[in-house]
Amino acid sequence: MAWIKTIRPQDAGPELLDMLRKLRSTFPTEYSTPVPAASSTGESIVESHSLIPDALFHGFMTASAAMTEDLPLERRHHEMIATVVSGVNDCHY
Repeated sequence: MAWIKTIRPQDAGPELLDMLRKLRSTFPTEYSTPVPAASSTGESIVESHSLIPDALFHGFMTASAAMTEDLPLERRHHEMIATVVSGVNDCHY
């Protein structure tokens, strides 16, 4: 459980749900399939940004732009980069 208040998608209002849908539609198609048991704690990095929907949207749109299908990196490369950065930053996400 996150240490801050979060809003789960099933509890989100229309504005947050709309932003989450728009955001999801911008990611490469290979991200449309969820990774089983991606988090053993049930925490979500997206949910940790849910209290400020505009910040969530713009922050993750930046990530979406960096992962466009026009670039040569695949999901496995994105995951490897994220893992290394998280390790260096001592971040469990």
